[in-house]
Amino acid sequence: MMLEFKNVSFRYAVDEFPMMENLSFSVEEGDFVSIIGASGCGKSTIFRLINGLEQLQKGEILVNGRPIREQKQYSAFMPRKDLLFPWRTIEKNICLPMELAGVPAAEQAKRCRDVLTQVGLLEYMKKYPKDLSGGMKQRVSFARTLLSGADMLLLDEPFSALDYQTRLSVSADIYRIIRQEGKTALLVTHDISEAISMSDRVAVLTRRPARVKAVHDMGPLRGLPPMERRDTPEFHTFFNAIWKELELHDG
Repeated sequence: MMLEFKNVSFRYAVDEFPMMENLSFSVEEGDFVSIIGASGCGKSTIFRLINGLEQLQKGEILVNGRPIREQKQYSAFMPRKDLLFPWRTIEKNICLPMELAGVPAAEQAKRCRDVLTQVGLLEYMKKYPKDLSGGMKQRVSFARTLLSGADMLLLDEPFSALDYQTRLSVSADIYRIIRQEGKTALLVTHDISEAISMSDRVAVLTRRPARVKAVHDMGPLRGLPPMERRDTPEFHTFFNAIWKELELHDG
């Protein structure tokens, strides 16, 4: 799986000022790429374009060399909020997409148990969302995203509502599972530390209209889990470089 934005420009109909202009970047198969930029620079619009919620106006968005409009079920989306149905158990929340797809009940149950084991929540299978902490709910949301079977996972600031300690723990677990499953991931975040600790590459966007200002390859940090990365000199070097790039556009 490879995603490529080629000279993409977009503006909302009611807005004369473009969200992005000639935006180009790529995500290779098996890569974990983060996109970081100032608020309102178009990060979430990138996901809306990938998901087909907005129509491409100029340029190309390709998946494996083919236009995204010609393809289906190539990505799965994990939103900022868990969006769990409070009247359904955790098992039923996770199984809902499989129910809609007509997957046999026995297979639903097996796949649900397997993925809840991966995220460490098997014992909560019969519980309801109200019985879970914020971090647990995000793990369930990730489990549901993972069960889509899509090769590419789109993560839209999925840890932003969590407290600091929970955020570190949940992001580390999700990073580990993505690597184990060999998924391709694209993360949108405002958190520089999060981007560096999880990614193979970090793309820094300018203010509107968004373009790629720089792409940082995490080379020496690749292969290290998130928490170990944070203790390295390279981590602080990358942090300072990205901070300065964002600061220039925030000034």
